[in-house]
Amino acid sequence: MNLELSSKARLGLAAAAIALAGVAAGYGVASLGGSDTAKEATSGDRKVLYWYDPMVPNQHFDKPGKSPFMDMELVPKYADAAGEEGGVRIDPTLVQSLGLRTAEARRGTLDGGLTATGTIGYNDREVAIIQPRASGFVQRTYNRAPDDVIGAGAPLVDLLIPDWGGAQEEYLAVLRTGDRALASAARQRLILLGMPQSTIAAAERSGRAHTVITITSPIGGTIKSLGVRPGMSVMAGQTLAEVNGLGTVWLDAAVPEAMAGQLRPGTSVTATLAAYPGETFNGRVRAILPQAETESRTVTARIELVNRGKRLRPGMFATVNIAGRQRTTLLVPSEAVIRTGRRTLVMLALDEGRYQPAEVRTGMEAGGQTEVLAGLSEGEKVVTSGQFLIDSEASLSAMEVRPIPSAAAQPSAKTTSHRATGRIEKIAPDGVTLSHGPVPTMNWPAMTMTFRLGGAALARGFKVGDRVRFTFEQAPQGPTVRSMVRDAGQ
Repeated sequence: MNLELSSKARLGLAAAAIALAGVAAGYGVASLGGSDTAKEATSGDRKVLYWYDPMVPNQHFDKPGKSPFMDMELVPKYADAAGEEGGVRIDPTLVQSLGLRTAEARRGTLDGGLTATGTIGYNDREVAIIQPRASGFVQRTYNRAPDDVIGAGAPLVDLLIPDWGGAQEEYLAVLRTGDRALASAARQRLILLGMPQSTIAAAERSGRAHTVITITSPIGGTIKSLGVRPGMSVMAGQTLAEVNGLGTVWLDAAVPEAMAGQLRPGTSVTATLAAYPGETFNGRVRAILPQAETESRTVTARIELVNRGKRLRPGMFATVNIAGRQRTTLLVPSEAVIRTGRRTLVMLALDEGRYQPAEVRTGMEAGGQTEVLAGLSEGEKVVTSGQFLIDSEASLSAMEVRPIPSAAAQPSAKTTSHRATGRIEKIAPDGVTLSHGPVPTMNWPAMTMTFRLGGAALARGFKVGDRVRFTFEQAPQGPTVRSMVRDAGQ
């Protein structure tokens, strides 16, 4: 009986052992077959959609490993990151390996000056036109030629004027009679004929007529044109020569249109030339030319430079530094600004390793800093390097760009009024076109532009051509006139 029970017990134990072995073998097979799949599908507690190379973000892989394009590990793309709001998440390890840097938007002082290039030319206000006062014949031109540099009083032409001979003989004959009244009348006749005082005095001293007159240059400079040769006959008022002075020269600087608002007549300028390294030439903005260059989108600032030693020659190339006023504004490093052609962006660095592009409106740029006029707040962090990686992530996630807040959404600020004087060019029901002078409070040069009217009654009683004094505000819809009165000096 005991033997029989013992055999049954042994058979039960064997069956149990076989069952346990089968379970263990099945579990081992299942583990071996499913380990890679589990590893591919999850990473920690986060679900992985695919792996990719950040340098080639459009190529997806279903397993981790080395990138076939670069010597780096593939990066997982998590399911919770793909639909995450408020930016795209980048793996902190990858961010560190790529040396991504950020900087805060901060308020600082921006130098208002600007640098431009220009070309030296003649000062067209310093020009002398030499003409004879009477008809005659050219006897001598002193071997002059165009582009010769001459001094003030240099002889240009010897001119024989026959008509002056008879008039001088009559005057000398009257002088011999001793009649002062007749002599004074005869002398006045010589002056009316165009005879210079020096020629009359020479005839009085010598007692004989002087019919050959030497015409000289009233200023020193270069001969731009010379229209006479020996033997020619000339008429009264005919241009014999044109002389351009070299005491001062013009430097026409091409300033980008976006910076034209900083230009004002009278602004100090320093210029440097490759011909004179280490030397600077000082001058002032004389005028801002009214027409912009359509091809280069530049405005010409005309600068007047004193030409000591006549070393500044027309045609020379110069670099111009135009002084400007410093002002406090919101700044970001210029390398953080991304210009796409349609808009300007910065990449924001958010919390928990998230990033989001934001549209901004920029202003001046100087010293590696760019002014931000709208779209960014002080203290926000922007990416200054490695934007290409984040941009690829943003494209994969189809992430929206944070827009510039509308004017209504921004905090209201106290409106500033500006004053100017001008001339009415056109009156419309809702606006008025004014040719106004410079507006220092807006850094505007003199120009012609259309202003909105704060009320239709503001233009009542005015007509085109009236000189007016007016105040306006820079409203969101455009410059708006708030008051307008006739200029008392009109």
